[in-house]
Amino acid sequence: MDTITIEVIRNSTSYIAEEMGIVLRNTSYSPNIKDRLDFSCAILSSNGELIAQAEHIPVHLGSMAVGVKNIIDYLSREGIDVEKDDIIIVNDPYIAGTHLNDITLLKPIFYDDEIVGYVANKAHHVDVGGKVPGSISSDAKELYQEGLIIPPSKLVENGELNKELLKLITSNVRVPKFTIGDLKAQISSLNIGVERILELMDKYTCRDVVESWKRSLDYTENYLKSKIRDIQCTCEGVDYLEYKDKLININVKIEINKGKIRVDFTGTHKQIDAPLNAVYGVTVASTSFALKSIIDPEMPMNHGIFRVVDIIAPEETIVNPKKPAPVAVGNVETSQRIVDVIFKALYNIFPDKVPAASNGSMNNVVIGGKGWAFYETIGGGFGGRYNKDGVDGVHANMTNTLNTPIEVIENEYPILVLEYSLREDSGGAGKYRGGLGIRRVYKVLSDCTLSLIAERIKISPWGVNGGYNGSPGEHYIIRDGKKIPLSGKDTVTLNSGDVVVINTPGGGGYGSPSQRNIDLILEDVKDGKISIDSAYRDYKVKIIKKGDKLIVDFKERH
Repeated sequence: MDTITIEVIRNSTSYIAEEMGIVLRNTSYSPNIKDRLDFSCAILSSNGELIAQAEHIPVHLGSMAVGVKNIIDYLSREGIDVEKDDIIIVNDPYIAGTHLNDITLLKPIFYDDEIVGYVANKAHHVDVGGKVPGSISSDAKELYQEGLIIPPSKLVENGELNKELLKLITSNVRVPKFTIGDLKAQISSLNIGVERILELMDKYTCRDVVESWKRSLDYTENYLKSKIRDIQCTCEGVDYLEYKDKLININVKIEINKGKIRVDFTGTHKQIDAPLNAVYGVTVASTSFALKSIIDPEMPMNHGIFRVVDIIAPEETIVNPKKPAPVAVGNVETSQRIVDVIFKALYNIFPDKVPAASNGSMNNVVIGGKGWAFYETIGGGFGGRYNKDGVDGVHANMTNTLNTPIEVIENEYPILVLEYSLREDSGGAGKYRGGLGIRRVYKVLSDCTLSLIAERIKISPWGVNGGYNGSPGEHYIIRDGKKIPLSGKDTVTLNSGDVVVINTPGGGGYGSPSQRNIDLILEDVKDGKISIDSAYRDYKVKIIKKGDKLIVDFKERH
């Protein structure tokens, strides 16, 4: 095949995944999916290799490579035959690869009575049962407390919806109308994905499309090898999760040698009886994201990467627990720390590519009562980079959702949003400062339960190369005029009228702040006077040149 045709088919396949996401968004019911876009879509080969993905959620997408292979193996082991119009449903984290809220649907692509690939999507359902509304509890001791566990099963069989299975699922959740609507949206997304792939195969022939997919994986494998061919080194890093009065370590050792990358988490903390454990799929997703981000963000993301990268995650550790350890928080918070520790290690090899630490948390807010559940993640500061400031108030690394619009929150839930702003001075100082965190303030209008799952309360996002740390998160409740601190891993009862205040961390700074004060000012100085815009710089200044001296008058701090 000529390379132009291969590239056209590769990009067409990627856009089919994007179109699947558009259909899912447009037909979903819950604000978490239709407004926050907390879902992902992908296309995989007949043996479960990742072929193409949409630009959705990194922790979802990276785990697809593990999850779909696990599903195929499970179905084969259990003797379950998958027919043309069947759709498989699963949310068991130890199979699908994230946490129970993420429900995965998988549909085979048949061409001439043969499976030639799969389409898959994964969507975060706001509630799947369990001990608290929203299903993400800070104190779950085992997986069974986190919600309904669905093994690989046929949600659609021979084109017919399995109403009994759907009834079983909706009987175990707090907002069944959202569950039904979102599952049907996922089904519609898969149907359009199969339809578009078959159209592509009719245009180019099935053989050429499958061959193009194989060649795309080969290209990515060889491309990644070429990027690291001249690198031969070993680097290490350690970072910590916060839980109660303990710090939970994640250790990594990265070896790059002879066109291969070995990422070894040996020495990482043992699994714990708390939901910070991250299943292996999360570890794979976080590792592949971190490596791709630093080595080459523009590199195609497909299974070719996993031919080059070997991930060692010892069993019964916090990065590869044994069932039934709880894992709800591992997906959202431990994933972030895995990225941080890999970035820390890679800074020793790629100092001009690794940013200072970003806010390091998805800052999960889960509020719910009888018949309702609200969930969102809140952004923070992105770390300063070697050539520019960090970004203010964004989702970073393993998350890629939007915020929930205030109008939607207040229309759907008994919640008022009192404030939504950037958190002043929260970014770490540096030649390039860290981005600012976010301040989000809610007032609840009925008695309910709050689960707050956040990180970087005790340990600030780190700066690099002389940059200062970003400000840590600070969260609390205001009740009857009194401030009640939250630790970051809390499940508490709220009274009607309580106010919840979320202050997310800022990003770390890059480079010494003294270099910002000198280099960034002098590069703009001309003869005479100059004012530097305080919206871009840290200060408004007046600079007067007298002979060989510069007089710098700092007028107003930004």
